Amino acid sequence: MASAKAYPFVPKSTAHLVAGQFWAIPLNDGKWACGRVLAGSAGGGPGSRTMFVAGLMDWVGDRPPTEESIGVSRVLEVGRVHLRTIAGTGSQILGHLPLSPDDAALAEGPVGRFWGPSYIVRAAERLAELGSDNYRQIDEERAQAGLFPQIRALRSPLRRGMLKPLKDRIKVVQFSEPLSDRELKRVARFMESYPDVRLRMYGHGNRSDLEWLRYFPGHQNFMVDAHDLESLDGLRHLPETLSQLAIGQTKQRLSLLVLERFPELKTLYLEGHTKDIEVLSQLRRLEDLTLRSITLPDLSVLLPLERLWSLDLKLGGTTNLDLLPHIGSLKYLELWMIRGFDDLSPVSGLTNLRFLFLQALRRVTALPDLSDCTRLRRIHLETMKGLSDLSPLAHAPALEQLLLVDMVHLRQEHLEPLRNHPSLQSIGIGLGSVKRNQAAQEMLGLPDVEPPLADLYD
Repeated sequence: MASAKAYPFVPKSTAHLVAGQFWAIPLNDGKWACGRVLAGSAGGGPGSRTMFVAGLMDWVGDRPPTEESIGVSRVLEVGRVHLRTIAGTGSQILGHLPLSPDDAALAEGPVGRFWGPSYIVRAAERLAELGSDNYRQIDEERAQAGLFPQIRALRSPLRRGMLKPLKDRIKVVQFSEPLSDRELKRVARFMESYPDVRLRMYGHGNRSDLEWLRYFPGHQNFMVDAHDLESLDGLRHLPETLSQLAIGQTKQRLSLLVLERFPELKTLYLEGHTKDIEVLSQLRRLEDLTLRSITLPDLSVLLPLERLWSLDLKLGGTTNLDLLPHIGSLKYLELWMIRGFDDLSPVSGLTNLRFLFLQALRRVTALPDLSDCTRLRRIHLETMKGLSDLSPLAHAPALEQLLLVDMVHLRQEHLEPLRNHPSLQSIGIGLGSVKRNQAAQEMLGLPDVEPPLADLYD
């Protein structure tokens, strides 16, 4: 819980941010838009004191927003932002209004989309120019491209509105408190029309087993994120053709052998589970794998995964990545806060790579040679405090987009190697101040990064 703070104020850290707070976004025509705090931090780990989950409200007014003026407005877009998003426009937190249940649910699921400090201003200008309906149409197109899916939250007692037909942009149906068997049967009948929409159970104090999945024998996409879970055996009720599965961290150490049941699995997320992790070698149709808070001696268990094209390694202490070039045909690689990790050289061998995401690898002091990564189009560097030499980026022959997030140790001269890069089209710069960001942007002569509508992995 954030500590009390008198309004208005300029936040110096997320310690004083509370879901429901709002700030004013000044527009070029003298009108105002509204930003909203959806979660006081963007999760634990690096950046938790400076990053939070924000939303752009469906609201434009002649005066700065107030509790009364935004009362019936809803959130249009959601992203992870830095505190500079507020201070960079000369704004401050103006007040607080409790979020609607639908808006609150937007921050309950993972929010992977990052907004640069100026993005919400540009989005607000588009909203003012296009109007709500046209903006939403563009929003829908981006959502259908998978850029920022929305969530339907369920709770007991179930109400009719919770089971109204899903729009295409809603990709997750979730509940955090126990539902009765009768309610679960209703949800199961409803979800029969949406077998590929993720069904998610999360939170503390929910059911300790997954036997309730017997009501969902045909569902293709499931996530459990319940710390008190005592068994994964109930997963057996899901079909052998299960396509997507995510298993969050649990208090007890649970066996992964039940995964043998799902040879068709394409997407898998595991957090903190290592017991019988050798079963991964049997999931030969796996395309997208995330391992969080998991330490492996090396990556040999992944060698049989010939179809793997997306790999996320987050937290944990897997430091030997020598086998990376021999795993599948990786197009996306994310490495995040891996304890003791210091060697990126295996990335040089990923000749099919399209998107490289590196965050909070504090012992990494050098980027790899990227000259053979001829398909690498997008790079995201965040809180990489040991990096100051960006010259290897100049040798990435197909690089189009670069994001530098929370790279406050860098100065304009560190970006000099990027001048006149033949393929670089846009860059998002976060060097610790709006003035420094703008100076570097002007020096490079490149626009800010927009969320990509095209598929980076083609």
